[in-house]
Amino acid sequence: MTPLGYRRLILTRHAKSAWDDPTLEDHDRPLNARGRRSARALGDWLASRGYEPEEVLCSTAARTRETWEGVVRTALGTRPILRLEPALYHANAERMMTVLRSATHQTVMMLGHNPGISELAAMLPSRPPLDPDFRRYPTAATLVLDFQIEDWSQIRPGEGSVLDFVRFDGRN
Repeated sequence: MTPLGYRRLILTRHAKSAWDDPTLEDHDRPLNARGRRSARALGDWLASRGYEPEEVLCSTAARTRETWEGVVRTALGTRPILRLEPALYHANAERMMTVLRSATHQTVMMLGHNPGISELAAMLPSRPPLDPDFRRYPTAATLVLDFQIEDWSQIRPGEGSVLDFVRFDGRN
């Protein structure tokens, strides 16, 4: 549960996608087996820590939607509002911030792509995690941040407090 006067962001890069069908457009690439395992493991991890989003802002790409489906299939006790956002497909950090500022719930999960998601993750915390993989933000990496704001329109770079950073490689 997020304290009153706070907003919580769960910032997730999609899990590992498949590259075995060269005829697919990038937008349509699904997860591979490792990615599906990572998505389920991420869902278990979020539930075990009580990081349950009320609203999900998700790129329309197949791999981000499938990542979300893997997360929600697990032990999450809530069914958040899912907003498929075309603007998040390969968005830069500024575009992602614009979408985030339109969020309406206290705990929000955003699912997107690199390099924009790693740029956003780097600019939001007051102190970044010490994890050596943080700057790279590999597939299925997830950063959880709290902000002392009343509304998402007030979010500013450098003001997030890091609660957790985790990554899943499908072998977890």
